[in-house]
Amino acid sequence: MIINVARKELKSVFASPMGWVILSLLMFAFGTQYLNAVNDYFAVMSGAMRPAERTGVTQFVGQSVYGLASFIMLFAVPLLSMRLISEERRSQTLPFLFSAPISLTEIVVGKFVGLVAFLSILILFIGAMLSTLNIWADIDFGFLLTNSLGLLLMVAGFSALGIYFSSLTQQPVIAAILTFIALFALMMLDRFFGDDPTNVLGSLSLTRHFQSFASGLI
Repeated sequence: MIINVARKELKSVFASPMGWVILSLLMFAFGTQYLNAVNDYFAVMSGAMRPAERTGVTQFVGQSVYGLASFIMLFAVPLLSMRLISEERRSQTLPFLFSAPISLTEIVVGKFVGLVAFLSILILFIGAMLSTLNIWADIDFGFLLTNSLGLLLMVAGFSALGIYFSSLTQQPVIAAILTFIALFALMMLDRFFGDDPTNVLGSLSLTRHFQSFASGLI
């Protein structure tokens, strides 16, 4: 039943203009960042006189694109998750879901899986785009895999928080605002408590955990 709910949510995202608009804008943003990063790489490396000053193309371009992706997801996930449950409550279709032979847990998990599946399409797009660097250079596929995994885990956390706030209100816009505020607050925790690795508040920052993946470490 979880798969059925996830499939329904994934279809509803692609059936709505919002889903296609967000998908198109993000792909355009990532593609533009990729091209700019490649141009910057050639400009920087042409001025590097010693081999020690040179940086691998995978790390240079990958950090630029994945860094932008992690920032944009702060805005994209609240917009995508805001309607998952609040829209059901506002349109009064939630009782029909409860009357179906499916548990509340399966409904929530199914919606979560559907949203993460949609976001995974964007992550796969980024990975495929960066893999084209292999046409003219030797790239580090392990670096791409760790960054993709880190980004996937981060957006999964974002999605879980978005679904939670979507369940608290009937207004999708309010759910999006609350989700963004919460994600922004978690991001700021790393800025205030990131210097102390033993601080519990600093460990709550999802972006802090992504940084280790961004450096190619699991």
